[in-house]
Amino acid sequence: MTKLLIFIAATIGGAIGWWLGAFVGFMTAFFMSVVGTAAGVYVARKWASGYIA
Repeated sequence: MTKLLIFIAATIGGAIGWWLGAFVGFMTAFFMSVVGTAAGVYVARKWASGYIA
């Protein structure tokens, strides 16, 4: 269950990052997607460690 949550959060974070970066350019969108994916993984792992045993 935790891995599924992390996957979903990474996908959503990457999509949001891409959307925000696309206003500037392709490479910015790529970089922001990587940052958004990492942020999604971080938030999901923190949340899961507190709520899912």
